[in-house]
Amino acid sequence: MQTFSETLTRAESMHTDKPALVCNGHEQSFREFFDRCHRVGSILDELGVASGERVAILAANSDIYAELYAAIPSHGRSILPLNTRWSLAELTYAIKDGGAKILITDRDPGSLIHSVDHVLSTADYELMVNDAEPLPFVDVNEDDLAGLFYTGGTTGKSKGVMLSHRNIVSNAMHSQFTMPLVGHDRYLLAAPMFHAAGTLSVLQCLSLGVTQIILPTFSPDACLDLIETELCTATILVPTMIAAITEAQALNPRSIDSVRMLAHAASPITTEVLKRACKQFPNAEFIHVYGATETTVVTALRSEHLLIETSLGKSVGRASLGVSVTIDGEPGRPGEVLVKGPNVTSSYWNKPEQTSESIRNGWYRTGDIGYLNDDGYLFLVDRAKDMIISGGENIYCSEVEDIIYQNSKVLEATVFGIPHPHWGEQVHATIVPRDNSLTENELIDFCRMYLSGYKLPRSIAFQENELPKSGPGKVLKRELRAPYWAGHESAIN
Repeated sequence: MQTFSETLTRAESMHTDKPALVCNGHEQSFREFFDRCHRVGSILDELGVASGERVAILAANSDIYAELYAAIPSHGRSILPLNTRWSLAELTYAIKDGGAKILITDRDPGSLIHSVDHVLSTADYELMVNDAEPLPFVDVNEDDLAGLFYTGGTTGKSKGVMLSHRNIVSNAMHSQFTMPLVGHDRYLLAAPMFHAAGTLSVLQCLSLGVTQIILPTFSPDACLDLIETELCTATILVPTMIAAITEAQALNPRSIDSVRMLAHAASPITTEVLKRACKQFPNAEFIHVYGATETTVVTALRSEHLLIETSLGKSVGRASLGVSVTIDGEPGRPGEVLVKGPNVTSSYWNKPEQTSESIRNGWYRTGDIGYLNDDGYLFLVDRAKDMIISGGENIYCSEVEDIIYQNSKVLEATVFGIPHPHWGEQVHATIVPRDNSLTENELIDFCRMYLSGYKLPRSIAFQENELPKSGPGKVLKRELRAPYWAGHESAIN
C-alpha cells in the first residue's frame, strides 16, 4: 500500500459517518469527504488536466485544500503547493518551472492568470464539485510523482522537490511511528499546508479515522480557542508557533487539558521556550521531529519534556522506523548528516546537477553537520548548506545575495544567519558599498521589491575593507558569523 489511491480506498472502506474534517465550524464526515474526493477526478478531466500533470494550489488551510491534497494524486495527477508568503516573482517561477496548467486559489490571482491555462477559484470549485460525477480512484505506480514541493535553491532559484506516492505514504507510516495517533484523537492542523509540516499527518489521520480540526490561518489566540472548543489532542507546529501559543496561554489561559501531544519541526527550539511550553501544556508529550522537504520525518525525540535537563535534551532523536541515518566523516567526529529510506526524494525537478550534488546512491545529503552517539541519537551542531532557517522557513543566502548585488551601490555582499530570540535565526547582510550614501533602509526597501518579507535582511553591517576570503577567493562566512554566535553551543539556533 504505497499509493494515495490505495490508502484512500482502504480508509474509505473503514470510516464512514465519523467526522473527518472540521473547518470554520463546518463538519464533514468521512463518507462526504471520500465522495468529494471521487468527484475531483471529473473536475480534472473537465479542466483538461492530463494524467501526470501538475495542479498548483495557492490557498490558506481549508477542508478544500485537504481534499485536493488527497484526491489529485489519487486520480493520477500531482499537486504543486505554493507558499502564500512568496512574492509574485517567486510564485510565477514555481508555476512555470513546474509546468502547472491549472491554478486553484482562494484569492485574487492577479497576473498569475498569465502563467496558467486556467484559474479556478475555490468558490467555483465548490460549484463544480456539486455537479461532478464521482469517479473511481486510478491505479498508479508507487514511483509516480504525487507532489512537487518547491524549496529554496542554492543557486538563487527554488528547487522542485519531487515526492512520489511511495515517499509520501512512507512519510505517513513514519509519522505514525514517531507521533502515534489513535482513532479517538482530534488532530489540530495549524501549520500551513503548503509546508511539509502542514500536510505531514493528513494521510495518517485519514488512514486511522482521526478527525482533523483545520485552522485556516495561524494566530496564537485562534489556535488556543480551537484547542479549547474542539478538544484537540495532538498537533505539530513550528517552534515560533509553539512560542506564540505559550505566551498567549500565559496571558489568557484556556482549557487545554485535552492536548496530549505537541510535536514541533522545521527548525530547532530553544531550551527556554520548551521549558515555558511544558509549563503551559502540562499534559502534553513534546516531540522534536527532524527532517526536510526532501525527506519529511527522519528522526524524532520522544518525551522531550522529560529530557530537557539531560544530555539527550539537545538531541533531535533517533531514526524513524525504516529510515537510515549516517554521518559522512571520521568516526566519532561531526560530519554531514546523510539520510536514506523510502521517504527520500529521488530528484529535483529538471535540476540534474543539483540532484547529483544532494542525492548520491540513494543517500540524501542534508547539509546539516552532526554526530550520532552510541545509542543512535542524532545531535546537530552546524549547517553545511548556505541556508538560514527563520521561523521554520528555509532561506538560501545566495538568493538574497543575488538580489543585493543588483543594487548598483553595492560592491561586495554576503548573507548569513545570526541568532534571533523569537525566529531562531534572522537574515543578516555584510556589505562593502560602492557608494557610501547607501543606507540600511534603502537596501532593505530595494530587496523588498524582489523578495518575500521573511527573506529580507533584518540587519546590515557596512564595512570599508573587502570581505575576508579564502585562497581560492571564497568569502569566509564562518569568520564573519563567529562573533554573532559567540556563547552559543552550536551554530544552529
